[in-house]
Amino acid sequence: MTSSIAAPSRPAIGPGPVAARRTRLFDLPEIRWAAASLVLFLLGLTAQLANTPSWLWWALYLACYATGGWEPGLAGLRALRDKTLDVDLLMVVAAIGAAAIGQVLDGGLLIVIFATSGALEALATARTEDSVRGLLDLAPDTATLLTPEGGEQTVAAADLAVGAVILVRPGDRIAADGCVVGGASEVDQATITGEPLPVDKLAGDEVFAGTLNGTGALRVRVERRAQDSVVARIAGLVEEAGRTKARTQLFIEKIEQRYSVGMVAATIAVFVIPLLWGAELRDSLLRAMTFMIVASPCAVVLATMPPLLAAIANAGRHGVLVKSAVVMEKLGSTTRVAFDKTGTLTRGAPELTEVRTIDTHFTVEDIVRLAAAAEYPSEHPLATAIVRAARSRALSLPVADEFTAQPGRGVSALVEGHFVRVGSPAALLTSRRTSAEQAAATAAEEIHAGGRTAVVMLCEHTPIAVLGLTDQIRPEAAPTITALTEITGTTPVLLTGDNPATATRLAAQAGITEVRAGLLPGDKVSAVRDLEADGSRIAMVGDGINDAPALATAHVGIAMGGAGSDLALQTADAVVVRDDLTTIPAVIALSRRARRIVIANLIVAASFMTVLVLWDLLGHLPLPLGVAGHEGSTVIVGLNGLRLLRSAAWQRADAMR
Repeated sequence: MTSSIAAPSRPAIGPGPVAARRTRLFDLPEIRWAAASLVLFLLGLTAQLANTPSWLWWALYLACYATGGWEPGLAGLRALRDKTLDVDLLMVVAAIGAAAIGQVLDGGLLIVIFATSGALEALATARTEDSVRGLLDLAPDTATLLTPEGGEQTVAAADLAVGAVILVRPGDRIAADGCVVGGASEVDQATITGEPLPVDKLAGDEVFAGTLNGTGALRVRVERRAQDSVVARIAGLVEEAGRTKARTQLFIEKIEQRYSVGMVAATIAVFVIPLLWGAELRDSLLRAMTFMIVASPCAVVLATMPPLLAAIANAGRHGVLVKSAVVMEKLGSTTRVAFDKTGTLTRGAPELTEVRTIDTHFTVEDIVRLAAAAEYPSEHPLATAIVRAARSRALSLPVADEFTAQPGRGVSALVEGHFVRVGSPAALLTSRRTSAEQAAATAAEEIHAGGRTAVVMLCEHTPIAVLGLTDQIRPEAAPTITALTEITGTTPVLLTGDNPATATRLAAQAGITEVRAGLLPGDKVSAVRDLEADGSRIAMVGDGINDAPALATAHVGIAMGGAGSDLALQTADAVVVRDDLTTIPAVIALSRRARRIVIANLIVAASFMTVLVLWDLLGHLPLPLGVAGHEGSTVIVGLNGLRLLRSAAWQRADAMR
């Protein structure tokens, strides 16, 4: 079907004054017209089966024609004015022709199918536009500009010039890409890099627009204009990838054009040639209309859609939302899978995994209990992980007094008469390096080398322990990688914004041999394109805003639904609703089975169509028999496809993985 829906226009890059309103289902006229067409068709069918007066169900069917067919018909006439012919107009003409010879039910079915397809495409386009606008709303509308005189001025973030210095207060989102020139804080930049933990920022460090400042104040020198920021470029990358995909539809449009012209020419010939040989006008018209019905691609369309839609429904029942039949078909042609790390192969939340004691007077339980008590008032994710570890060990936490938090350095508190500090090694270990500090520094380096985050704990200014924290791999990650390797014949690849040591450690646990780490969103897009340049068809699996461009660029984009960002969920072609990685190889196997059924159905549909067309051209095909053959082939392929609705189909696919 040739879409009459325009491609989404590129939004203005830069902060917007108000968050974009999400498009609701019935905000779109295409949805309303398709729904009305379906309701009228069902009412007409009910009236016909109930043996009501024929004028009643004829009126309902004709109303269905009007509501569902006026838009594609009008679009087809406009295309005809531009000297092109598309399948939309052809199907409307076929529906009218069917009604003209009394087969109003067949025509109504064609109208409903095409109206529904156009409505779903319009909804997908609108939701993508909503998501891109929502991404741009991450960057704040205003910024606090520091004037040369030492004052402050609130200005529009879009008006910030390169070189200007802005103040970012605790809890604010950063208004522009830039470099820290003063202050210290921790910044949550998961929306850009995918890193699960806030990153300490000091003078000289880079920060990104739209990321969230922590508990400290920062002075940031603007390095890029709003329209050139990383968050704006992500939006541009998503749209660029969407436009690139749209161009792949040109081949389909050429096929539709040729088929449409050929079918019209053949129908005219079937009508005119018998007249020239002296045939009756009614007989020639009847033969031509019969030809148009039996040559209609309706059977071919239904031969393709039922197995794919049945597979979509089955996958949905098992926690995978596949957004279209095209996506379900493309899943089966995947030859390699690329994974993001944080929130995809991992849970996206740090956990305490290691405690190295420096002072043997303290047990591991003592260390965890004191550290958790000191960290309890803090909102930092690492603090939350330490407190959670203490609770999992059923340790009672004493009350901490004189709590203070220093952004980028750590926390301190008085716990049971001990002055306890917990923070980063760089901040708490001095250069004089006592034996305890040297032991702590060595332990911290070893923990970092293992791909984990190191936290030093001091008691009365002396190191007593080093804690190792890391994001935990999902237990089903390794079996999933093994299953995908068996299905596709190639080992998945890891694409992550995290540091190489952490990425390599996790990849080894999951069974992944190829790792590309330290990637920004644009780098992930380049990595996907590089992989596909070698002939691979990549299924990209991710969950964050930073993954959205790669999801849009890949052959198929799959988002993790549990904690996935809105943009990732809207950009992706499929969503793993329950965050169960094992469903990914299962849905790919199901898609491959659906594709095999599609091929079988197309052979059946094409065979019926060929026989009926030749019968009509070379002999005399009675109209009722033509309709019966046409609809009979539709029923056969439809029932064959609906076999994939059974739960056994998913179980079989799950076993195949």
